[in-house]
Amino acid sequence: MPAVKFAIAIPQFFADGEFDPAAFRSYFSRAEELGFDSAWAQENTLGAAPQLGPLETMTYAAACTQRMRLGCVVFVSTLHSPVHLANSVATLDQLSRGRIDVGVGTGGKARPFDAFGVNPDRYLARFTEGVELMKALWTERRVTFDGEFWQLRDAPMEPKPFQKPYPPLWIGASGPLALRRAVRLGNGFFGAGATPTARFAEQVQVVRETLATEGRPAADFPIAKRVYVAIDEDAGRARRRMNDAMERLYGRRSADIEAAAVAGTPADCVAALREVVAAGAELILFTAMFDQAEHAERLAAEIIPRLG
Repeated sequence: MPAVKFAIAIPQFFADGEFDPAAFRSYFSRAEELGFDSAWAQENTLGAAPQLGPLETMTYAAACTQRMRLGCVVFVSTLHSPVHLANSVATLDQLSRGRIDVGVGTGGKARPFDAFGVNPDRYLARFTEGVELMKALWTERRVTFDGEFWQLRDAPMEPKPFQKPYPPLWIGASGPLALRRAVRLGNGFFGAGATPTARFAEQVQVVRETLATEGRPAADFPIAKRVYVAIDEDAGRARRRMNDAMERLYGRRSADIEAAAVAGTPADCVAALREVVAAGAELILFTAMFDQAEHAERLAAEIIPRLG
């Protein structure tokens, strides 16, 4: 098995009044002790599941940690002002002393663009232009930018990110065109939790072929995969709880989404995760949708040692 890094999800799913600061701090203290490389949030501003915002939750997590890297996969950056998002990321990178990773994605055609004042016919162009503008704001002393969506004249933004030239930029993508765009714009590819392993393997192949065509070393472009995981000695119960959690998160039942999630006994989970590694994952983001602290313990004790 190749060397793989392991990450966990930042807890975000809290209904009104449920958040427990002490438990949140304890979760991260223990996660660092257990040796997880990083922790990641996700973004879904409008949805049925109660979910805290990623930037705010990452900021709280940064104050609770010393070593772990922190990221979001992904910001649906099409729905953001790139000026505001670039400034927020730079601020958090300074506060954390350079421990931030940034994932961005278009969000796809099904996003409620009207709620954010975004023209759905131009969301891809808006995404690409927004990423380029953020890079400029992170690296140039004064930015002059004449885009379709945003225009700046000799505009400074300080401070820049702590990491130079900017935090690692991961791109979430699915189809071949989007995957090739990810290679062009980003520093790494992050496979979605809703993508089954066989399809992820196909995506990895497209990414690697594109890297070779553009003459970029594959070693400089890491590949990651979010994996929704549920561990239980009762495999049927694990699968039922996982499917229920996926329905709450995505607002519907989906055979593909359920197939992408890993649920079952420790042996079942190890077997499924070995397939994810074989498909090309160099970083696995474990995302437990319930009993997150307990899953962190079990992942560290029963799963990761059998994957390394």
